Amino acid sequence: MVTTSRRAMLKGTGAIAIAGALGAPALVRAQDKTLRIGHLGVMSGPEASWGLVNKYSALATAEMYNKRGGVEIDGDRYRVEIVSVDDRNDPRLTVSGAERLMGEEGLRYVIGPNTDTTATSVRPIAEKNNAIYIPYAFDKALYSPPAENAILGMIASYQTARAMYRIFYDQRDVRRVAYIARNDSDGLYQRDEGVKVAKKVGFEIVAQDIYEPTITDFFPVVANIVSLEPDVIIMSAVAPAHCPQIMRAAREMGYTGLFSAESAQDIKIINEIAGEYGNGLVSIGGASTPEIRSEYMDEFIEHYIGVAGEWNDEAGTKAYALEIILATLQKTGAAGIDDISLYKAAIPEFSMKNPFLKEDATVTYVGMDDFGQLRQIGVPMVLTETKDGEFTTLAIAGVAS
Repeated sequence: MVTTSRRAMLKGTGAIAIAGALGAPALVRAQDKTLRIGHLGVMSGPEASWGLVNKYSALATAEMYNKRGGVEIDGDRYRVEIVSVDDRNDPRLTVSGAERLMGEEGLRYVIGPNTDTTATSVRPIAEKNNAIYIPYAFDKALYSPPAENAILGMIASYQTARAMYRIFYDQRDVRRVAYIARNDSDGLYQRDEGVKVAKKVGFEIVAQDIYEPTITDFFPVVANIVSLEPDVIIMSAVAPAHCPQIMRAAREMGYTGLFSAESAQDIKIINEIAGEYGNGLVSIGGASTPEIRSEYMDEFIEHYIGVAGEWNDEAGTKAYALEIILATLQKTGAAGIDDISLYKAAIPEFSMKNPFLKEDATVTYVGMDDFGQLRQIGVPMVLTETKDGEFTTLAIAGVAS
């Protein structure tokens, strides 16, 4: 959990009194009120990178706002505080964490969690406590009526697949694909959704293998796939710690084709584990490549490094969650802080300038095509390919509506 310590609060109170005496009313107002936002996600184990990037992104954004005196809502300034809970990707811990954040703490806006299983477990708690949450999970039921409290924070795997597979077919002469999925609900769901897209594109599917989430030796599983000579190995719901292990095992057995992951990966882990075998992975990247990012994104990266110690490309996508929560609350006014019905009502007409892009673009809520309602943050879709230890931009697209 990340909260302000009592000592820090007392120290801050003293600073406010002194500042007020010296005539700094704007800063004093900024410290008078606090807007608390929850974060719930996996921050330990093979999937730890997903939740940690959420947490660090929220802390970096909060730091940027607080440095400027807080977020202004209805003429008052609020210091932004992040309250974070690690669910270890265990639905039991997700439930207890959600009960604490949305129930005991009374938070109405929570970022996370990170998988279908954990996000699904949050739904009844969010509905009971009238809370909005922003999962990074892809089950369409989370975002489709009658559900209405979850807002997808990134591009879904099936949305990524539509763009990625078309590039494979048209530009890389891919015809034979093999799936390797984690044997849990997230892995199987993403594989099945990917297979639907692959069939529409016209791929021959040569394998749909699975592995257990606790696996430590990928050679036996990968050996079968490599023997079938696919053009691309698609890793469904692969954890950042498992992705480079699969890549290394396949390359050492002579595989020369592409890899793909429709979930975000971590270049540091790829370099550490896959090393010289790390080239040729196409995945969904962060919307922060140098070609498109604004000065505000540069500032965010600087703060992110200050919080996390190093930059992670995935943060370029996860930067949007807290930013759009704050911007939407500015539209609803202060009443929306405790009343999410006002937040929901503001979604259809919401639009803000995209602060992270160099070009003049807007951020809106999307998702009508896939969910039948606007329950997705319209982040840019950036596809990347690993080359010589770095993510390089392959294509930039988006979700239409």
